[in-house]
Amino acid sequence: MKMKMKTRSLCPQCLEVIDAELYEEEGKILIKKRCEEHGEFDDVIWSDADLYKKFARWHYEGTAGIQITDSDKGCLFDCGLCPEHKSSTLLAIIDLTNRCNQRCPICFANAAVSGYLYEPTMEQLEEMMKLLRSEVPPCPAVQFAGGEPTLRNDFVEIVKMARKLGFPHLQVATNGIAMARSVEFCHDLKEAGLHTVYLQFDGVTEEPYKILRGYSALKTKLKAIENCRRGGIKSVVLVPTLMKGVNDDQIGEMVRFAAKNLDIIRGLNAQPIAFEGRVDESERKKGRITIPDFINLLEEQTGGEIPKESFYPVPFVLPVSYFVEAWKRVPQIEFTVHPHCGAATYVFVERGRFIPITEFMDVEGFIAFSKEAAEEMNKSKIGKIKTLAGLIAALRKFIDKDKAPEGIDSLTLLVNILGLGNRDSLAEFHRKTLFIGAMHFQDPYNFDLERVRRCGIHYATPDRRIIPFCSYNAIHRPSVEKAFATPLHEPDSG
Repeated sequence: MKMKMKTRSLCPQCLEVIDAELYEEEGKILIKKRCEEHGEFDDVIWSDADLYKKFARWHYEGTAGIQITDSDKGCLFDCGLCPEHKSSTLLAIIDLTNRCNQRCPICFANAAVSGYLYEPTMEQLEEMMKLLRSEVPPCPAVQFAGGEPTLRNDFVEIVKMARKLGFPHLQVATNGIAMARSVEFCHDLKEAGLHTVYLQFDGVTEEPYKILRGYSALKTKLKAIENCRRGGIKSVVLVPTLMKGVNDDQIGEMVRFAAKNLDIIRGLNAQPIAFEGRVDESERKKGRITIPDFINLLEEQTGGEIPKESFYPVPFVLPVSYFVEAWKRVPQIEFTVHPHCGAATYVFVERGRFIPITEFMDVEGFIAFSKEAAEEMNKSKIGKIKTLAGLIAALRKFIDKDKAPEGIDSLTLLVNILGLGNRDSLAEFHRKTLFIGAMHFQDPYNFDLERVRRCGIHYATPDRRIIPFCSYNAIHRPSVEKAFATPLHEPDSG
């Protein structure tokens, strides 16, 4: 049966909320909408209707970790978080500046274009981070972004402050230019407490960079990776902005590059391009790429070693949080984001061959078991020792040892996933695997308000609000930045 569903979206020209419809046609999920003033618009949401329906099975209702604003004007103009929001903050983003040392044609955050400087003070940043840590449960991870966050002279001190405020995981989203220039800078960031570098990385040849970044940037990326390695940073995630006809033919090669540098590269997290602002219709439809496109191209470009069946949506893992919460009696982050916001898998690399975790593990059975075990613990008075003994016996049935990678203790792997192992053993798992994911941030053309209500990636702002990613970049960014900006008197340096 073909899918058809009513939702709400945005007019790409006036940014007013309008009615929209998601519907299935020729094996794809499309969106169509009509603005009374600006006419009709349509776009592709997912290029694989069957995969869309599969992911929809893992749809959970959650609650925000904090509510700051009231429901007044309606979603998405009350952001802050408002009572309509359904997910707490999994990852917080804090823009440290809108200055940048690149001039990317596709960027929506640039001081040179806006004409003003947005750069929160240390006092404002501290208040923003304290607000995030006051959520229940506290926000576990913050990513510093921009502009280019490494242009801040006090960036190392900002990282230290975040560490002191108790964030378990600290990230930076960067173009890598500052890191490519200095091993010492990388070392200082590592000592300050930075965990992961989200490195803009659009391909393994120069051509994609010329189109997406306006110059040949590959050598800078490679140097940044090497300097992170020499500076002691142990986690780099490659973040390609994918555009059809530009770098979609390099997905497999980017994953192979990551696998060859598994000592430092922990994953690849692709971001299909978001078309902000007014875009020519033919250019948008020519360049549009979706999460299923990424998944299917990866399968094709790895000779089937990483099949589309190995990918699952983010909320798929929610029962693990239920289990950990039942075991530890401490509130855990709930992955209740919309099932069509992102997809991910883990793969092991063995003698140049990729082995997805789904090849030797019944992941769906394991997740269902986690949910049942959590429910049993919540209503049972059986002691943890007896529970653990029965748990370990039950976990064995989810593993096919004959298909598992060499040197992998599969039982220990499952125990670690459930949060019962120690931190060192879990870190060892991450050292042996490569995370592969895709997160499709929305633009006004493919906007679906149902996704925004369940967003788990939030911006913290100086006016003490917490705003979902897609609504921030589509609606709120200009007003927030202008409210806390100063005039731009001189050209950027970098």
